[in-house]
Amino acid sequence: MEGDDEELERLKRKIERERGFNCQFYKDKCLRRRIAVRMRARGRQSFAEYGMLLDREPAEYDFLLDTLTINVTKFFRNIETWNAVEQQVVPRLFEGRGPVRVWSAGSASGEEAYTTSILLREWAERNGRTGELSRLRITGTDIDRRSLETAERGVYPELSLTETPEAIKARWFSPGPPFRIHADAQKGVSFTRRDLISGEPEGEQSLIFCRNVVIYFDREIQERLFKRFYDALVPGGFLVLGKVETLIGVARTQFRSINNRERIFQRPA
Repeated sequence: MEGDDEELERLKRKIERERGFNCQFYKDKCLRRRIAVRMRARGRQSFAEYGMLLDREPAEYDFLLDTLTINVTKFFRNIETWNAVEQQVVPRLFEGRGPVRVWSAGSASGEEAYTTSILLREWAERNGRTGELSRLRITGTDIDRRSLETAERGVYPELSLTETPEAIKARWFSPGPPFRIHADAQKGVSFTRRDLISGEPEGEQSLIFCRNVVIYFDREIQERLFKRFYDALVPGGFLVLGKVETLIGVARTQFRSINNRERIFQRPA
């Protein structure tokens, strides 16, 4: 149904040319499956037909890019990972005196970035370190404009909070649905549109989250991403991956494992 390889290549070049989204880095099987979702939704049988539809209806690009990018996320998703970050990473972040920079790479609609803000703020309160919260800078980057707009608004449906502990939900969100995140959790948090692979990486980071994203790229791109993350981290900085992801290639020797079960790694100091 999806058409032949030549048609797919033309469509990939078209998407990159007209929307700046580079499809070449994605695993072919994954890309075909995601494009096919929109083709079925619009009743198109081939990549060529779908390309003609994009010419007639440019607004379809928004739906396509939303499908191609990985936007499934929740606050405190996989709570055991966040518990491990709180215990094994957060205290180390406050050891120095300089900025505490956190990069949520592939941040989608912002739940991960705001979860980080809440986690750090609650830890600082419990440990009498709230005066140091001005050092905190959290940046969420993503390619999808609509997701970033949601992140900037800070308003979320009930589905986004199904894994959030009730005490945190009551304290950090307005009654809902929809739920608006409190302004205090938004302090020091910003979002920007950036291609994870070809865009400029965030630098001098204390902690990088990139969870359930690299799995969609082929091995060469995964290795390139891990190098970018290594270079972006300060010595002693931390990298958190998704549960089904792991380091490959040179990165396996560059990073040391802090918690292999929760996929927490550290660039040696």
